[in-house]
Amino acid sequence: MKKITFIIFLLLSAVLFFGCQQISSLDGRLQAHYIDIGQGDSTLIISPSGKTMLIDAGDNSSFDKINSYLKKHNVQKIDILVGTHPDADHIGGIDDIIDNYEIGLFYMPKKLHTTKTFKDVLLAAKRNNLKINEAYEGKKIEFDIEMQVLLLNPQKEKSYTDDNNLYSAVVFMVYKDTSFLFMGDAEFQNEKDILNDYPNLTADIIKLGHHGSASSSSAEFINQINPDAAIVSCEYKNKYSHPHKEILELLETSEIPLYRTDEQGDIVFKSDGQNITSNKEPGSYTYRKN
Repeated sequence: MKKITFIIFLLLSAVLFFGCQQISSLDGRLQAHYIDIGQGDSTLIISPSGKTMLIDAGDNSSFDKINSYLKKHNVQKIDILVGTHPDADHIGGIDDIIDNYEIGLFYMPKKLHTTKTFKDVLLAAKRNNLKINEAYEGKKIEFDIEMQVLLLNPQKEKSYTDDNNLYSAVVFMVYKDTSFLFMGDAEFQNEKDILNDYPNLTADIIKLGHHGSASSSSAEFINQINPDAAIVSCEYKNKYSHPHKEILELLETSEIPLYRTDEQGDIVFKSDGQNITSNKEPGSYTYRKN
């Protein structure tokens, strides 16, 4: 009887609050959805109270997949939108997201680019009267009352080379006793800066930098972070041969379970604040050339 009552309560809640509450959040857990959009990045976060954050939106062809995924989970508003850096495989779909969804706050690093993709994002923000907030190290993002969200990169006053990856916004998220790290395309130099600023940093789940490229995820960084699992977002047999052999060997030697969208499709982790579960079994450490 208690189980039936509970199910009826959920159904009534869905009817009463449809349109103003994220249905997927009704189990009260933090959800991290690593969306399979091929060679690119897009991660949907749904907080325990139903707030939403979208970190990146793939390339210019990714909107249909992301839009379908958001609708599947009854997401009607993006409370926090983050474009980690100007590369097309991260921000290509953001203009369409801005044009089709209500956006609360929008963050991007202070890094200009000359591509049409980057200009399209700026124009979408302008025509929708959406302010672009600067993403920088030390910036706290107000997301959910039960959570802490902090940006660990880029350094606000530091001069980088013109490499877009070095400006990647790195998002660190804590929910009670669990933590998630989203590295964007951050590279070795950024990892070193992060460890200098946060020498005791650890995370339960890490989305590896630059799709598992050998220019990211140094042994020093991974050993300090000491994750329980790592995620790579990439396309099957992509032209960059991501994830790279060196990274796969490091994870295997360190006995860190690897999840990868090229093998497993959409990957979802859920946290109740103490325990983290996944909808998939870990993937392989197999290296595949393009």
